[in-house]
Amino acid sequence: MPTMKAAVVEAANGPFRIADIPHPRPGRSQVLVRVKASGVNPLDTKIRAGAAAHAKHGFPAVLGIDLAGVVAEVGEGVTRFSTGDEVYGMTGGVGGNQGSLAEYASVDERLLAVKPSNLTMRDAAALPLIFITAWEGLVDRVNLRAGQSLLVLGAGGGVGHMAVQIGIALGAKVYAVDSAAKTEYLRGLGATPIDYGAADVDSYVAKHSAGKGFDVVYDTVGGPGLDTAFKAVGRFGHVVSCLGWGTHALAPLSFKSATYSGVFTLIPLLTGEGREHHGNIMREATKLVEAGKVSPRVDPRRFTLDDAASAHELMENRKANGKLVIEVH
Repeated sequence: MPTMKAAVVEAANGPFRIADIPHPRPGRSQVLVRVKASGVNPLDTKIRAGAAAHAKHGFPAVLGIDLAGVVAEVGEGVTRFSTGDEVYGMTGGVGGNQGSLAEYASVDERLLAVKPSNLTMRDAAALPLIFITAWEGLVDRVNLRAGQSLLVLGAGGGVGHMAVQIGIALGAKVYAVDSAAKTEYLRGLGATPIDYGAADVDSYVAKHSAGKGFDVVYDTVGGPGLDTAFKAVGRFGHVVSCLGWGTHALAPLSFKSATYSGVFTLIPLLTGEGREHHGNIMREATKLVEAGKVSPRVDPRRFTLDDAASAHELMENRKANGKLVIEVH
């Protein structure tokens, strides 16, 4: 039986082991992708630690949610792609679907899009999960419109810097809350930076919205961040969160007749529902990247399959300076 190299985790909190595992073949409506690069997300580290039951990914496991690579073979019924196409997407690493820390992956063609021509494979692999999460919040849930005010909490993080750029591309006035260290980067994106160490929510609501609150607040932090979002949103406004999993008082939201929406991007991979939509979102990402309106912030340090543990350690210790990417081929 043909085999390929993969980084395998045998048990929760276990080390990565480079192993030969069966070489996949594309099934119906699948393409076989030769993986060039795999993005690293906080969720990958939580799955590896056995602390992400919602991801439903058992052990032994091949992790890696994000992928960029080249179509090596197409399965029966594939209509969107041909051998040699450069593609990217959020394709596995949860729900028992093989992840991208392997030389090859068989992927549902509905999850993929042609990668932006102006991005390297490494940079393209940084985009899928964070772009999809930001887009689902701002476009699918909120329908953000030109002229609205958008406050992004955790604006310098993975999802946050995508939300800032998508918001600006849609014509919103964007305010970006993060640490002082990220002020110049966020200003460079076109947002108004807010240093959470120098201003509490009441002061920046007063300063930047005349005390009325913001039309839309995207919480990418969770926990107390969502409570902050409820305070910051204006009357009849909309709060969206990709980490709204705690217990929160709804009174600050309810007294403003404001709306809350959650984003859970794993549904298509876990259930099969919405896979076509994820591919459509990635096509929108390609358009915005090629138009120069969106660009991923990627940590300059480089990693291979052999270095996967080092990348995970940096992510776990919050020492990444942008998205971390593991190069496979």
